[in-house]
Amino acid sequence: MSALTGSTTRLDGAVRTPAFAPPGMVRNIMTVAVRELRDAVRARWFVLYTLAFAVLGLGISYVSAVGAGGVGLSGFGRTAAGLINLVLLVVPLMALTAGAGSIASDRERGMLAYLLAQPVSRTEVLLGKYVGLAGALLACICLGLGACASVLAWKGDATHPASLVWLAAMSFLLALGMLGTGMLLSVMARKASVATGTAVFLWLCLVFVTDLGLMAGTMAFHLRIEELFALSLASPLQVFKMWSLHAVDSSLDVLGPAALYAVEEHGGSLHLIFAACMTAWIVVPLGCAAVIFSRRRIT
Repeated sequence: MSALTGSTTRLDGAVRTPAFAPPGMVRNIMTVAVRELRDAVRARWFVLYTLAFAVLGLGISYVSAVGAGGVGLSGFGRTAAGLINLVLLVVPLMALTAGAGSIASDRERGMLAYLLAQPVSRTEVLLGKYVGLAGALLACICLGLGACASVLAWKGDATHPASLVWLAAMSFLLALGMLGTGMLLSVMARKASVATGTAVFLWLCLVFVTDLGLMAGTMAFHLRIEELFALSLASPLQVFKMWSLHAVDSSLDVLGPAALYAVEEHGGSLHLIFAACMTAWIVVPLGCAAVIFSRRRIT
């Protein structure tokens, strides 16, 4: 008998839960999440990504100051666009690779079978890993951007805390979407190396092919502005770019005619549109991962 959920375990290791118990389910998810968060914080990727985030952010700020004719570090307002591009490069790679190695690596080492032999369901394990890795990604984003903002406030011009909070929040939403996608790759792959390799390939496609594909499609198929904007909403990176610039500067002039069309046509509802798109990228991949994981053999 499980002390947490009241479920019973048969001799063959299968778990039988007599009734749906939300408190017990939450406890199981949080137990797995704490374990995953502890392992993630101790991992090398967490330290490396955090240091890279902070160092590259400071480098972008310094380059922005030099380009503007200043000396030293520039304030957050002048380097916001550079930090947005930095987030577009680092955060999806970080989240995709972290999610890709979550299930596949445990399956390959035999830890997944041991974990599922405990009185927990597969959904609880998947959600627990997702929550734990999400906490590690949030810590990484906050430490990286926080270190950058602290040095900017110490050495540079006045920072804009509201812009920093917006950027951190939307970076976390982007990380959640990419984490779910990475976990979907992880439950589908048999080996961690295959899942990680696929995640890196997907990252390259999202970062580099998406922009080129939109430009090439516009020229080849003579897409209308509203069609170009609709296609842009299909990419989480494009949604993050438009949403972050719209939230920080209330203007999308730098993104071309499709962004200008979005501002003129949708106006105040743009935040709801962007939020719905990011929510879909969080819920759909994670839901698909849960369905596949519940039906797939462990070994």
